[in-house]
Amino acid sequence: MIKNKIDVVTLGCSKNLVDSELLMRQLVANGYTVAHDPDTAKGDIAVINTCGFIGDAKEESINMILSFAEAKKKNKLKQLYVMGCLSERYKQELSDEIPEVDKFYGKFDWKELIADLGKSYYKELEFDRSLSTPPHYAYVKISEGCDRTCSYCSIPLITGKYKSRPIEEIEEEIRHLVADGVKEFQFIAQDLTYYGLDRYKSMKLPELIERVSDIKGVEWIRLHYAYPAHFPKDLLRVMRERDNVCSYLDIALQHISDNMLKIMRRNITRQETIDLIQHIRDEVPGIHLRTTMMVGHPGETEADFEELLDFRATDPF
Repeated sequence: MIKNKIDVVTLGCSKNLVDSELLMRQLVANGYTVAHDPDTAKGDIAVINTCGFIGDAKEESINMILSFAEAKKKNKLKQLYVMGCLSERYKQELSDEIPEVDKFYGKFDWKELIADLGKSYYKELEFDRSLSTPPHYAYVKISEGCDRTCSYCSIPLITGKYKSRPIEEIEEEIRHLVADGVKEFQFIAQDLTYYGLDRYKSMKLPELIERVSDIKGVEWIRLHYAYPAHFPKDLLRVMRERDNVCSYLDIALQHISDNMLKIMRRNITRQETIDLIQHIRDEVPGIHLRTTMMVGHPGETEADFEELLDFRATDPF
C-alpha cells in the first residue's frame, strides 16, 4: 500500500474513460500519484468507474468492486470509492450490499469525490486530462445521455436525456489537447448524429466538425457512434472536403429486417438503410463503414435472422 497513491480502474466504454481522465488530472493537481487500471490494489485509495449497460458489464463491475473490497478487508487498501453508470443506476442497492465502499457516486457527480477527499476542484483545469491513451490521440465526448428509445438499450435510463455540450466548449477542449501534443481526435457520444438538437434546435454535427477541423494542429478527426435514422447528410460534404476528417464512420445498424427494426424501435426501414449506405458511399468515395448487428433480440424469427445473414453476405462492411 503506497500512501497518497490512487488506483483508478475504468470499466465500460470510452465515454467512461474520458471521465476517469478528467478525474485523474484533478487528483494529480491535488498532489496524488495516480495509476490507471492496475492489476491489483497498490495505492491506499481506489476509485472504480463502473459500467451498467448489459449483464456481462454489470457482472464485471461488481466483481471488480468486490475484489477491491476484499483488499480493503485485508488492510491492503484504506479507502474505496465507486462511480459511473452502474453506480448511477443502483446506488442505494450497491451501498446496502457492499458496505466496504466508502461512497458511491453516479455518472455526473464524481467531482464530489475530490471534495470528500478534502481537496479542491481546479476550475482552470476543467479541460485538462491525464490521458490514458497514447499521447498522440484522445477521445472527445460531445454530449451525454440519449433521446432515442431503442428497445434493448438502458442508456437513457442511466444517463437521462440528450445533452449537447456547447460548440465553443468543445473547441476550447480541443485547443487544450492540441497544446498537449494531441493530433488525432476520436469524437464520441451515445449518438453523434443527434448533436445540437437539444441545445440549438437543429443538427449541428456538420458545423462542429467543420469548425474543429479548422483548428491548427488537428490532423485527424474520426467519428464514432452515428445513428442511421435522420442522418445529417451535410456531414458527408464536410468529410469529403476536409482532409483531416477521416473517411470513416462508425454507424450502428443493429438489424436489416423491417420486422426487427420496428420491434427495436429504430425509426428506419430496410430500404431506407440501404439507400443511406449507398448515399454515404456516393458522397464520400472509398469511405470505410463500421457497424454492429444484433441477433437474439426477443421477437426475432428465423426469417429475420436469415435476412440479416443475406444482407451481411451481399453488403460486407
